[in-house]
Amino acid sequence: MLKRFFSYYKPYKALFTLDFSAAIVVATLELAFPIMVQQVVDNILPTGDWSLIVIVSLGLLGIYALNTFLHFIVTYYGHVLGTNIETDMRQDLYNHIQKQSFSYFDNRETGKLITRLTSDLFEIAEVAHHGPEDIFITLFTLTGAFLLMLSVHVQLAIMTFVLVPFIAIALAFFNKRMTNVNTRIYDDLAGFSAGIEASVGGVRVVQAFSNEEYEQERFNQLNVAYRKSKYLFYKMMAVSHSYNYFLMRLITLFALFFGAYYTIQGEISYGDLVAFILFANVFVRPIEKVNTMIESYPKGIAGFKRLLEELGLKSEVKNSPNAIKVESLKGDIEYSNVTFSYEEHQPILEDINLSITAGETIAFVGPSGAGKTTICNLLPRFYDIDEGSITIDGYSIKDVTLDSLREQIGVVQQDVFLFPGTIKENILYGKLDATDEEVHNAVKMANLVDVVSKLPRGLETVIGERGVKLSGGQKQRLSIARMFLKNPPILILDEATSALDTETEQAIQEALDSLSKGRTTLIIAHRLATIKNADRIVVVSAKGIEEEGSHDELIATNGAYKSLYDAQFS
Repeated sequence: MLKRFFSYYKPYKALFTLDFSAAIVVATLELAFPIMVQQVVDNILPTGDWSLIVIVSLGLLGIYALNTFLHFIVTYYGHVLGTNIETDMRQDLYNHIQKQSFSYFDNRETGKLITRLTSDLFEIAEVAHHGPEDIFITLFTLTGAFLLMLSVHVQLAIMTFVLVPFIAIALAFFNKRMTNVNTRIYDDLAGFSAGIEASVGGVRVVQAFSNEEYEQERFNQLNVAYRKSKYLFYKMMAVSHSYNYFLMRLITLFALFFGAYYTIQGEISYGDLVAFILFANVFVRPIEKVNTMIESYPKGIAGFKRLLEELGLKSEVKNSPNAIKVESLKGDIEYSNVTFSYEEHQPILEDINLSITAGETIAFVGPSGAGKTTICNLLPRFYDIDEGSITIDGYSIKDVTLDSLREQIGVVQQDVFLFPGTIKENILYGKLDATDEEVHNAVKMANLVDVVSKLPRGLETVIGERGVKLSGGQKQRLSIARMFLKNPPILILDEATSALDTETEQAIQEALDSLSKGRTTLIIAHRLATIKNADRIVVVSAKGIEEEGSHDELIATNGAYKSLYDAQFS
């Protein structure tokens, strides 16, 4: 874990060196003050030479000015270093999430993923900044102060140092306990965030069912669980702080008590006593940092462990070592003995065989849950098949890079997802570098011109979260315009008109018919009237592909399709 953590420092070696070097000089200069005081008390005061005292004071002022400047470097550039590392970790995690297959998101809540991208990484920045620096400076200052204390009086230094092992034991104990508590806090916070995301995102459903009180109670339970975890953390922190505070004050008391004894005995001078007490204060200062370390480090460690757990999850769908990039495909598709299951030993599809010719329009019909959408989702490798093979133009889809494969396939879904922003920005998602002329052509082809012309700012109209300001039909036309811009040779239409009224459906069907021309098109449909003109209709049931043919052929066979048709139009 440490090796992985320190790998994030590599791009910022110069920044780390600046911060670390400044911190070392700061710690070294802190030790200079007691030495100067000792010299003043023992050697300069007895002479009564005021000019020498002024010179020494000015020297100390210069040291403090230098230390002030170095403190600025440590504070600012140290936090810049931590923020850079946090940013890189967040980017790595985001990139990792973007590469995951659909099955990854099937088993995770959006709110929990957001928590891992945000709050989990906040404390890591502090650890990245203070971690190596605090540990080194603590050891350096402890060692330096102790050696200087030994130079004053060996027995007195040992009597003072005897309490340090008790602080070290406390550090190890509380650090472990608080790391465990922080892991629990992050788990509770992830559930907390997921609950907020679900209730806020689904507020229209909540209000439609008048379930505000239920959601408030559910949120209250999450809120209380999070509060209890925080209580436990702060209780551990309070015990740790109190314990360390008492031991550190004992160190100062030991220095004063035994130092006074040895001074009375004549073994050390007054200057030595004052210097020793100041050394003892320098000695306990890094120990006081231990309290901050115990509070902050467990949070960072817990967050980094969760980051590594997430990054350690391998995507089920990834490029093969020898994957090739294809520039263009015609759309000849072949499913050969394809078997697939979402859960192990529970196959959704078994031994599926299907040939599709380039430019052909194939409609998939059948009962819900039979596997129509699954068959289509396997083509762009949203999921990977368990057995068999799928080829396009003779290329196995596993031998083609994911990017180039998905660039050749367009998907228009029933549940259209639109990003916050303008209509134009959402259309451009189909081709990010498209010209204004290409965008206007896509709008025209998708029968979206009338809609855009009636909006206050046309294409620059902001559509709200998930396109909340648009109707279902308008969203669907926007998604079709986006697909015209992408212009893929293979098209998947997943229940693209099933949730629309008849008039809107007709307008969108015309746009879809125009979009389908010259492309290999796979249509998933429940409304059989929309696919009567498909080149071939494939009936999918629990048995697999039960029958296939044109509308007239399947009606004539009086089989499964005829039963579905009669049930829908009886």
